[in-house]
Amino acid sequence: MADIKLLKRELKVLTFDQYGTVVDMQGGLTKIATPYLEEKGWKGEPSRFVTWWRRTHFENSMIDALCDRGHTPYREIGHRAVSFTLDRAGIQHTSAEVEMLVSEIEKLTPFPEVPDALKRLAKQYKLVILSNGDRDMLEAAKPYLGHKFDQTISVQEAGYFKPHRKTYEKAVELIGLEVMECMHVANHTFDCVGAKAAGMRSAFIDRRDRPFGQTQHEPDIIVSSMSELADLIA
Repeated sequence: MADIKLLKRELKVLTFDQYGTVVDMQGGLTKIATPYLEEKGWKGEPSRFVTWWRRTHFENSMIDALCDRGHTPYREIGHRAVSFTLDRAGIQHTSAEVEMLVSEIEKLTPFPEVPDALKRLAKQYKLVILSNGDRDMLEAAKPYLGHKFDQTISVQEAGYFKPHRKTYEKAVELIGLEVMECMHVANHTFDCVGAKAAGMRSAFIDRRDRPFGQTQHEPDIIVSSMSELADLIA
């Protein structure tokens, strides 16, 4: 754990991953997918289907960033991932059904403790969304977040999905502060690693009680919820 007094003295802005950190992506998409999968007569677990979907999306995002042949929109990668996952599950589907499922990402709501925690953190820091989502998707999601962020940044600005370091470097540039004045908050290990690799501070929201893993890019803070983060640095 880093020196909390030093962090509170030097930090000016917190950037937040949106999908899975601010909003409950697994729970929200499972709720949406359940009636759809029941209607299709699929007998598997909806939560497992969503896990397949999200893992496939992540893999395709990483391939896109590593190939470095131009940024593919998040929505397009989402369509590919859902279609692949439906094929894998043996579920007949249409393009319209795939688009419907992906569009629900724009309506995901926060984890219960998040709005109050953000309100407390906002008294001391500038709060910014830094997301892999497309600009228009993030704009559409704003009414559902439970908090009005000071700034919203899509990785489209840099042209690489997180955790490519250029996404964090571009975010710091757009925010207009020094890199060490910024802390990235995420529920995903890879996101914290990417932020640290770019020189930012990071806070890992360990909601699932899992080890961070061995890396030279360890987070400055590990907490179990956004409320605990607010307790620590607000």
